[in-house]
Amino acid sequence: MTSFNRVSAQLAFPALLLALGMAGCVSSPMKEAVRSDEAPSPIGPYSQGIKVGNLLFLSGQTGTDPKTNQLNPGSIEDQTKQTLENLAAVLRANGMSMENVVNTTVFLKDVNDFGKMNAVYATFFKDKPPARATVQVARLPRDALVEISAIASK
Repeated sequence: MTSFNRVSAQLAFPALLLALGMAGCVSSPMKEAVRSDEAPSPIGPYSQGIKVGNLLFLSGQTGTDPKTNQLNPGSIEDQTKQTLENLAAVLRANGMSMENVVNTTVFLKDVNDFGKMNAVYATFFKDKPPARATVQVARLPRDALVEISAIASK
């Protein structure tokens, strides 16, 4: 097969899948909400997690105590630990663990807390840590110091 024909075939295949999908011949994976009583209840119209195929998309968690539904008023370290424990609870509800996490996004109220957050974060992701983006934001829900969202794969 010539180089041109290989490229043409590579470009045609996604178009074929799209056409079959639009015709109802190929179905997309079902979307399923994942919920854990061991994580805080959502404070808005969103799910703790959404499973699609072998992927689990986890909504951002903060340092909210799931028993009281109140934000932990402690340090960045305390809030980071609770945040990651909340994510772990949603993962467990889907038969996963922190080892299944492939990507996280960390939102910090103050990027000067990066080192302290990172020290706690490292205790949850020891081997093959996930890809990550970390950004400073103007404000987080309930005036949290940190929020973390994640994507996991089985």
